[in-house]
Amino acid sequence: MPRRPINIIERFRRSTGGATAVELALIAVPFIGIIFAIVQTAIIFFFDQALQTGTQKAGRQVMTGSVQTTSLTQQQFVAVVCANLPSEFNCNNLYVDVQSSSAFSTTNTSPVTATWGANGKPATQGSFSPGNPGDIVILRVLYSWPVIGGPMGVGLSNQSNGGHLLLGTAVFKNEPYQ
Repeated sequence: MPRRPINIIERFRRSTGGATAVELALIAVPFIGIIFAIVQTAIIFFFDQALQTGTQKAGRQVMTGSVQTTSLTQQQFVAVVCANLPSEFNCNNLYVDVQSSSAFSTTNTSPVTATWGANGKPATQGSFSPGNPGDIVILRVLYSWPVIGGPMGVGLSNQSNGGHLLLGTAVFKNEPYQ
């Protein structure tokens, strides 16, 4: 005797045998997404701090006159900055801007507008003016860090190329070097 469709539907409705598996499937995707976003955020914070530390170390060489007395070019100074960064940074993708002025009040603190190519390399470089003894110098190093994960990286991407802009800044007065 064939079962009536009502009985099959009623039995399916009352069955709880697979409830845990269904609940896990519903919760697993958002949970994994949240874990992925937390890890991605931690990575961005870590490398943002690494960029800031590397910028401070490179700025020390400008402040003491090492860059000026050895007549480093902008590309050579980018290599100095890169030497102070972890190996995860691609030195070709650094944007370095060094500006100097004679007083804090005349220092250009306007935001740097860097443009990035599809490969993550800056389309242009910033200015390079390490200054003289007693000058005020602002050193800014920018890097477009790749954000992976697509929609799970919501809020982390702040660049048109899908990356997150990392910025290291150092402002100081050059020492009276000879």
